[in-house]
Amino acid sequence: MNPIIKTFQWGAHKVTLETGRIARQATGAVLVRMDNTAVLCTVVGAKSAKEGQDFFPLSVHYQERTYAAGRIPGGFFKREGRPSEKETLTSRLIDRPIRPLFPEGFQNEVQVICTVMAAEKNQDPDIAAMIGTSAALAISGIPFNGPIGGARIAFTEETGYILNPSFSELKTSKLDMVVAGTKDAVLMVESEAAELTEDQMLGAVLFAHQEMQAVIQVIEQLAKEAGKPRWDWQAPPANTALMKALADGFKEQLGEAYRICLKISKHRSCVSALSIKSRVSMAAITKPCARSASKSACCRKCTARHYSRAVKRRRSVLQRSAPRATRN
Repeated sequence: MNPIIKTFQWGAHKVTLETGRIARQATGAVLVRMDNTAVLCTVVGAKSAKEGQDFFPLSVHYQERTYAAGRIPGGFFKREGRPSEKETLTSRLIDRPIRPLFPEGFQNEVQVICTVMAAEKNQDPDIAAMIGTSAALAISGIPFNGPIGGARIAFTEETGYILNPSFSELKTSKLDMVVAGTKDAVLMVESEAAELTEDQMLGAVLFAHQEMQAVIQVIEQLAKEAGKPRWDWQAPPANTALMKALADGFKEQLGEAYRICLKISKHRSCVSALSIKSRVSMAAITKPCARSASKSACCRKCTARHYSRAVKRRRSVLQRSAPRATRN
């Protein structure tokens, strides 16, 4: 496979997206260059979900390496240690906008790793990592309703809004905002500002969403040329019997309980609504546990014992937290 490279001018920066040369065994891999900063973003997805798993195991790891700045660790520690606070926060920054774009019910394990290969001293690689993650997901074939774009915005009275400012420009800026979104909507805004008006803050969001459209268009072009076929994945059927039993058994009682304004009375009403009898009656609908040969009988006993203890603990907490006059 020949490498596919897309280059475009984005504000004051020259951005290059390259795929097909590095990390070809990954489900999707894109090398992003923003001026002298380079970030390798790889995505690997499992073809099937683990049996019994009831959550979406998405993990995002942003990794900075000292060799990216031209240094090799010496002394006792010759390799990088645990992730720094900056790496952890950047991983969360990338995770937040991409997580809601996976389809409902998709529970296949997905791992995203962003490794800084070269770092410019005056530029933060987090925006390049976000763009690379979006591009890698777009070409991977994993069910993903993207792509997304991201941008950092600064603001000064003299120059107005600045797209992807440097560290030196952020020192004199009144705003440090990161915006991520799709072609049609904004997904995430994270910012700190020095007493700006609402119109200035809203203008920064609109400015970022407008500028990130160039990134989204290039990623779409890259996906058309180098993208893998989209996985033939179908959402698992919903457990309508369980949902109906939950609605019939708890919806009306919980609705009445949540309309009570007094906190203690509301808690007591919720506990009474979630009675043991109603819980045990639903045990026959739930899946049996895998640790017993006589699964149905075991599940009913375990469910009754579990919720009986939970209700007792809840009642004791409410009694301790209630005023002394109401205990008598």
